[in-house]
Amino acid sequence: MIRTLAVGVLAAAALGLTGCGEKAQTAATKKSDTQAWQATGSAFVAGGWKEGDHASWEEQLRSRAQGQNDYAKVK
Repeated sequence: MIRTLAVGVLAAAALGLTGCGEKAQTAATKKSDTQAWQATGSAFVAGGWKEGDHASWEEQLRSRAQGQNDYAKVK
């Protein structure tokens, strides 16, 4: 009786500790050697953006953020 109880407790402890051994799940990110505004290599770019021009890059980001501004949409 005591032996089966001890085996049961050890089995429950072993099952409880299996969750502690999980590996960390980190997202892999793409590493880039160039700045974001310099080169795309993609056909899906916003109109009005000139490749390699930092000022036009920031203007595109500003206009995209303004399009999501609910206060500006209400006016």
